[in-house]
Amino acid sequence: MQKLPALCTTLYAAALTILCSAQASAQAPYPSKPVTVIVPFAAGGPVDTDTRKYAARLSEMLGQPFITDYKPGAGTSLGAAFVAKSKPDGYTLMSDSSAYSVFPAFFKDLGFDPIKDLIPITQISALVSVLMVPPNSPIKNFADYLAYTKANPGKLNYGTSGVGDISHLSAEWMQSMAGTKVTFVPFKGNGPMILELIAGRVDVASASMVQAIPLIKSGKLHPIAVKGPHRVKPLPDLPAVNEFPGMKEYADENWLGFFAPAGTPAPVIDKLSDTLVKITKLPAVVAELESQASTPIGNTPAQFKAFVTEEIARWKKVVADAGIKPQD
Repeated sequence: MQKLPALCTTLYAAALTILCSAQASAQAPYPSKPVTVIVPFAAGGPVDTDTRKYAARLSEMLGQPFITDYKPGAGTSLGAAFVAKSKPDGYTLMSDSSAYSVFPAFFKDLGFDPIKDLIPITQISALVSVLMVPPNSPIKNFADYLAYTKANPGKLNYGTSGVGDISHLSAEWMQSMAGTKVTFVPFKGNGPMILELIAGRVDVASASMVQAIPLIKSGKLHPIAVKGPHRVKPLPDLPAVNEFPGMKEYADENWLGFFAPAGTPAPVIDKLSDTLVKITKLPAVVAELESQASTPIGNTPAQFKAFVTEEIARWKKVVADAGIKPQD
């Protein structure tokens, strides 16, 4: 039988080894293991594609795999809820779009606070969309659109990719500012909506610049306005909606950004933000974003939080003004 002093010494050494190991692990530079990036959309969409590109560059620059995983549903609120309730250690992140600022207006009980329970890390980019009509439409420009919808309230069919999504709400916001009235026709996704627009069974709809440019160049659709805050390089002669009387404050953009659970250590947030900003400023990344009529952003966590907070408040007002009832 081992003597008591020797046993105590052995136990003390073992405890010290465990403590030192735990301290070393706690002090290991972030990241020291693979990081999961939740995409709250189905695989294969634009957010997934862009997220995987950034994840690959994060892996290169930080030396650990950044692996995308998918939790779609409920306007991205399911994925956001999962991340909000994840361990705040920097190893579970989320990439989301403008949908993040929309879903708080549509669901009464999310089970989490999108402002308090998630930390905005960095806004990557802002992507504009373009309003289009079939080529044989009597509406040839945005002035025609305003004139027609005011003279014929409710007669023009406006296609959206869903009820309560960003394409729907941005149109609600636009008609509220313009004093017009259209009939919204929701589809299950952007693809079916665009097909119906090309066929002329929908009068007007919008799509991202990436989707729109090939359709415009092929003559399948005719653009009437940029829905973002300014004109874009691929279509320099196409005016923005906010150039028209009464529309100065209109600026619809679909953004992309990264989030982490509240409580994630500040040094981890800062490291992620700094790295994402560096990626966003890479010449190859800037060139790719600009080719898609997307503006590189790369802001600070504080700036992104202020932006998201303002966006959430704005869309809540749009939903309330439109008389849309939140879901339980």
